[in-house]
Amino acid sequence: MTKTLCLALVLATLAACNTVEGVGRDISGGANVVRGWFTH
Repeated sequence: MTKTLCLALVLATLAACNTVEGVGRDISGGANVVRGWFTH
């Protein structure tokens, strides 16, 4: 049971990191679009 719990915790942590990274890229992409509005 302990191994299963540890594995689930590791997988959840990796999934959360991947999700946060994706959100960061989305925010960066949106910022680049807005920056483009003001520089052209």
